Amino acid sequence: MPRYVVERTFATGLGIPAGAEGAESCRAVGERNEHYGVTWLHSYVSQDGKKTFCVYDAPNPEAVRKTAGNNDLPVERITQVRVLDPYFYE
Repeated sequence: MPRYVVERTFATGLGIPAGAEGAESCRAVGERNEHYGVTWLHSYVSQDGKKTFCVYDAPNPEAVRKTAGNNDLPVERITQVRVLDPYFYE
C-alpha cells in the first residue's frame, strides 16, 4: 500500500488534550479512517504545535483527503513517500 506524508497547519496550534480525552479523540480519528482504507501510522508535531507531518498508509491521496474532511483536519500538502534508511543499500 502506498505511504503518504500529510502536512497540516493549525493557526492556533494543535489542540489535543492530554489524558483519556485526547486518547479517545485519536482513537476516533483512526476508526473514521478505516472506512476509506486509511491507516494513521504516526505524526510529527512542530515545537509550537502549529505544524504537523502525519504518516499514513492509504490506497490513494483522495482517500487521505476524504478522511481529513471527516475528521475536520486541514490538508496543506500530501506527498507520496518511501522509506530510506541507513541500511537501504546493504
